[in-house]
Amino acid sequence: MDVVQIERLADLNPVHQRQAAALALWRWRAPVLAFDMDAEWGVDPTVLALLFRLAAEPAGEQSNHAYGQAVAEMSTAPLFESEVDPDTVQLVQLETIGGLLAFGELLDKPALDTVERVVDVSSGLANCLDALVDASFYSHPSEEAHNRYLADLGDRTSGWGYFASRNLVVESACLGALRTFPGSEGLLDSSTGRELLALCEDFGEELAATLRWLRRTGH
Repeated sequence: MDVVQIERLADLNPVHQRQAAALALWRWRAPVLAFDMDAEWGVDPTVLALLFRLAAEPAGEQSNHAYGQAVAEMSTAPLFESEVDPDTVQLVQLETIGGLLAFGELLDKPALDTVERVVDVSSGLANCLDALVDASFYSHPSEEAHNRYLADLGDRTSGWGYFASRNLVVESACLGALRTFPGSEGLLDSSTGRELLALCEDFGEELAATLRWLRRTGH
């Protein structure tokens, strides 16, 4: 996260900070669920899907308990007792799983530094994807459109790659909308929340498409 985003996040109340973390994770929902998990990891994709949905529900004892149960179930998987040498897709899956686990910490002890850690998963992975695209021997199929997008953004993201810039724009839209979002509502419970989730989902589909391209080309 850049300094401006950190300050905007710090200005939100704890409930809205939690929602910002949920939206950051939602941006990687499509990339994580679009690919099969390594069978040796023993991670149930339906449990992962459940964690994303529970993160988007209203803060409260019931949703917090359900999230904790799902985390406990996932944590029994062999993945958490083994060393992994991940490829690009698996790295995205592992980092996002780590973000989902960190989100669970917010349920017991809300803290800005934990929120920042979850939100940083998204920005870190976006930067990683930019580096992989730049290092590829092949031109990204949307390279021209990406360059136009960066040119239209101007100076704020000067020197940033496309995916890092897109993540920043989506994140900024989410933080702005959350300032007036009812703290009692879940993201799935209102038109505004669903619009924010859709915004993150659209970006996630772009990320998933690029991961497919990287896997296909061997980057």
